[in-house]
Amino acid sequence: MENINLIPLLDYIDPSFCTYQEWVNVGMALKLEGYSVADWDTWSLRDAGRYHPGECVRKWNTFDNNATSLVTGATIVDMAKRGGWTSSVGPDIAYDWDDMIPERDDQVIVDKNWVEGRELEAPGDNWDPVKDLIKYLSTLFDSTDYVGYVTSSWEKDGKFLPNKGNYGRTAGELIEELTVCDGDLGAVLGDYNPKAGAWIRFNPLDGKGVRNENVTDFRYALVESDSMELEKQNEIIRQLELPVACLVYSGGKSVHAIVHIDAGNYEEYRKRVDYLYAICRKNGLAIDTQNRNPSRLSRMPGILRDGKKQFLIDTNLGKENFREWREWIEAVNDDLPEPESLKDVWNDLPPLSPSLIEGVLRKGHKMMLAGPSKAGKSFALIEMAIAIAEGRKWLNWYCSQGRVLYVNLELDRPSCLHRFKDVYNALGWPANNIANIDIWELRGKSIPMDKLAPKLIRRAAKKNYTAIIIDPIYKIITGDENSADQMAHFCNQFDKVCTELNCAVIYCHHHSKGAQGSKRSMDRASGSGVFARDADALLDMIQLNTSDQVGLPGTAWRIEGTLREFEPFKPLNVWFEYPIHRVDDSGELEKLTPDCDKDPRQKGRETQRKRKEAKMAQLESAYNACLINGKVTISDLAEYMGIAEKTVRRYITEIPELEVNNSEVLKKD
Repeated sequence: MENINLIPLLDYIDPSFCTYQEWVNVGMALKLEGYSVADWDTWSLRDAGRYHPGECVRKWNTFDNNATSLVTGATIVDMAKRGGWTSSVGPDIAYDWDDMIPERDDQVIVDKNWVEGRELEAPGDNWDPVKDLIKYLSTLFDSTDYVGYVTSSWEKDGKFLPNKGNYGRTAGELIEELTVCDGDLGAVLGDYNPKAGAWIRFNPLDGKGVRNENVTDFRYALVESDSMELEKQNEIIRQLELPVACLVYSGGKSVHAIVHIDAGNYEEYRKRVDYLYAICRKNGLAIDTQNRNPSRLSRMPGILRDGKKQFLIDTNLGKENFREWREWIEAVNDDLPEPESLKDVWNDLPPLSPSLIEGVLRKGHKMMLAGPSKAGKSFALIEMAIAIAEGRKWLNWYCSQGRVLYVNLELDRPSCLHRFKDVYNALGWPANNIANIDIWELRGKSIPMDKLAPKLIRRAAKKNYTAIIIDPIYKIITGDENSADQMAHFCNQFDKVCTELNCAVIYCHHHSKGAQGSKRSMDRASGSGVFARDADALLDMIQLNTSDQVGLPGTAWRIEGTLREFEPFKPLNVWFEYPIHRVDDSGELEKLTPDCDKDPRQKGRETQRKRKEAKMAQLESAYNACLINGKVTISDLAEYMGIAEKTVRRYITEIPELEVNNSEVLKKD
């Protein structure tokens, strides 16, 4: 762990929440990575309840760095991550070619390296301690709320620790007595040790105890960080717009912020406090996680502590409540552009992006080619790549010349390369501009699009591609293709590629199962409708019914378009003559319809006709076979065909060439 200083990470690991083995692991990792026992001891001291002087040194001497099973600094990194630490993305980190560069954390509001600090305004000689406490109580509590407070303490290893304290009086009672106490807090609360100070619980109790189960309303949480200067604590709390009800100076190394949580129950309280603390850590406040309990004690304002004043700094800072604050946190770094007035650009409209495929697609936009299996979609995309590279016509549309990256996810490398040459030969075009085509072979190496996009952007950044063709996208779909929200996230990756590289992204996708002819073109692609509606141009291929024709040059297809930037084009009919598609100039294919486009009644009549023809053929075959005996009876036919005589009679009524005379079946003249 040579590149990471582990000491700051210890701020994110609370020893009081560690098991004995976790505590030992931290010590072993520190020793292995070259740190001193003093570092472990200083960290362990934060767990005052279990800390014993000299224990760290004794345990440290038992650690063997030559053991076969070693605990490394990675253990501390992992524990710190669970505590809210996130790694720096500064310039001191070296990335491999295939590493993903982390995006800036949207929840980082404050750059702790540039926090100057905000000075605490200490009260002067006219400080009124009683007024501080009354304002604190009236801000946090209703008059009927029971308040827990502690004025008695005991000393351990030079540190004063609070006793259980009092919890049987309401805020209203305390305020009433404080109002008439003539400045004598001790007369109301009891005398306290001026070296130790006094404490108060910031959430209301039930008057029966001081544990978490005695908390009646989960209103507030304590934010405290004593690992940085007071002025910086004060500044960060304010910059984060924390919904602070009361801000108190502890008389020691920290400021205590009593922050609105407004939770409906203990479970929600825990989740909201975890979120609050995570945001604080990301923004430089190393929170003491012992403070997460709703029954936690905080420093009481209006008290002296070892010659320093525990005073109320401010009330009602930042956002009004937790919900408003969380919404602000999520939105403040959204990196979205500001709205612009139409009036400002009305007389100076920006030029439209030029066409890449004339009448179909603009440069920098997205296009999807959808179709069933064996429609030759990959060949169509290769034809398109060649047309763009050569600046020639693709099917019925002219293409602007430019560089193309073809991302091959499905074919092995030789097959893909041969296809390009086969298509060139079939088109009859000279390969004058094959330098304009790059192929990225990713068969067997495909990854989800949200991970592929940054790698693609990095590789293509300086290649000046006009178009990137991805074939096919089912290999890189992130999530459930039938989920609209997941597919919206997936399609956003295409937008990112288009924006970052200023090029078009073209991809193909397969049809859903079942008949397609009765569907609109935008509803045929498999998965969520987000697919078709996201692309700026959707070209859909559907096969035409040519089953009753012979000697055809290939399979017949109709291409329909749904366009965002251009007027719809007349459906284009093409032949797929391996390995290329040719436009049908004869007009013959216009007369054809997809098999599933037929009227359901027509399809029913055809089915009935075919069934009747099968019956006639079966009955005629049976009749000719039984005719060997000289005459044919109903029972003969039933036995031969293996069906009931009643069924044979029904068959005969449907066939005008046969009639029944006294159980004998005769052919009409």
